[in-house]
Amino acid sequence: MAASQSLTAALYQQAQKAIDQPFSLTPALIAIVFLLVSTSAFQSYSKRQRLAPGIPIIGVDKNGSVKEARKRFIPDARGLLREGYEMAKGGLFYVPSPLGERLMIHPKYIEELKSAPIDKVDFVATFQEMFEGKYTTMGSRSTLHPRVVKAQVNQHLGDLMPAIEEEILDSFDDVWPQCDDWTEVMVADRFVQLVGRVSSRMFGGTALSQHKEWVNATITFATDGFIGAQKIKKFPHFLRPIASKFIPEIAKIKNHYKLAHDLLIPMLKERKRTGEKPMDLLQWMVENAKGDETDEQFIADIQLKVSFAAIHTSAAAPTQLIYDLCAMPEIIAPLREELKEALEKNDGHLTKQAFNQMPKMDSFLKESQRFNPLLLTVTMERMVHVDYQMSDGFVIPAHTSIGVPTQAVSMDPKIYPDPDRYDAFRFAKLREIDPERAGKMQYASSNPQSMSFGFGRHACPGRFFASNEIKAIMAHVLIHYDFRFPEGQERPPSIGVETQFLPNHEGKVLMKKRPQGL
Repeated sequence: MAASQSLTAALYQQAQKAIDQPFSLTPALIAIVFLLVSTSAFQSYSKRQRLAPGIPIIGVDKNGSVKEARKRFIPDARGLLREGYEMAKGGLFYVPSPLGERLMIHPKYIEELKSAPIDKVDFVATFQEMFEGKYTTMGSRSTLHPRVVKAQVNQHLGDLMPAIEEEILDSFDDVWPQCDDWTEVMVADRFVQLVGRVSSRMFGGTALSQHKEWVNATITFATDGFIGAQKIKKFPHFLRPIASKFIPEIAKIKNHYKLAHDLLIPMLKERKRTGEKPMDLLQWMVENAKGDETDEQFIADIQLKVSFAAIHTSAAAPTQLIYDLCAMPEIIAPLREELKEALEKNDGHLTKQAFNQMPKMDSFLKESQRFNPLLLTVTMERMVHVDYQMSDGFVIPAHTSIGVPTQAVSMDPKIYPDPDRYDAFRFAKLREIDPERAGKMQYASSNPQSMSFGFGRHACPGRFFASNEIKAIMAHVLIHYDFRFPEGQERPPSIGVETQFLPNHEGKVLMKKRPQGL
């Protein structure tokens, strides 16, 4: 359940095809559009942005324009952000984007901003603007699911793992090719299906993980939300309420909610009737709901929204990891040896102790994330609603979108020596050198030098479950398969889409079962 603002490359590439397809307008709608456009009463609902004086705008020189820099942001945000971070020497700078100029903040402000009042520095508003939440329903101000993940899921990770291991085994049998001989696999799609099932097992047990319509809905809910948002962004603000009625993907979102209601509400009623209290997210949400949160329809809706945050983000990581292993096969043997030793010490199971005994695996995940951030090149994104003064007197103007250029920070040589060199076991070595800082070197850690999962009270609460889920999936791959790229294929390049850095959906991997296991 990582950074909830993200999508896989498969999702994006599907979306582009759908977004580019025109959809027809009825004569009545054409008349309305003509009337509204021609009226002198037309007003834009967007607020005029004010820039803080003296802060440079990256990508804009004497020969360039902000408009051109905004276009560059779409495919090359990572390059633009790193350029800005290095130019500003880690200080403040604006990066042009389609949503306006975003203010990249200095790390010294992180501690102040992480606990700022949400009515002034808003986490959800940025997400809702990005995904047009008013129409797609993406984004929620409810604190029920983060409360439950922090308090129940994170405390019961060890108890959840046996079911997760079982679901991974069943899911590979169900969604993965046989691979008795070398077989070409489009791994990105397969991992989405697999993670959809595994996450659903934690959400509501086998009743959800083995319900194909539910798993498909949790996957396509995100797809339809993304496509719907991109389509509606093509219209001026004043036309969006009308246009939303004619966008098929937004209509499909209602069908996903109907399925959630039809499936989950009877489950909730049956559990209440029998007194059954399974150890899953659905039950913990019921037990921790307060006031309006106790409504069964609300709980069903939140389950669907949690899937948006959990599935596509967690599926991206193993896709990037297997690409890295194929590109650098020398990493495989040390990982298998460490995994073998950990399993032997824990009766063949991935217990909490087993995960703690795999620092190389943890380091590999973190280094892969450093080069291919978990779908985000910017974290701690917030919308500042009012002029907000920092302790040193600097004022962030109202209506400013702010963030931290996470991937650029992770490439800072002052933080990580030789940052452009991929060292799979970099963080395992750092943990050995400085045991007191070992916690900050872990994959799921969240601190000013490592913010791929966010930071502060809005850091991804499900990152510890996601870490275990991803490691368990990769353990299964390492135990049961040999793999390599097809002859002549290099590592598929990740795809930059604004602040997201997505695994390539077109990448192919040759896989073959290992009859001997480890």
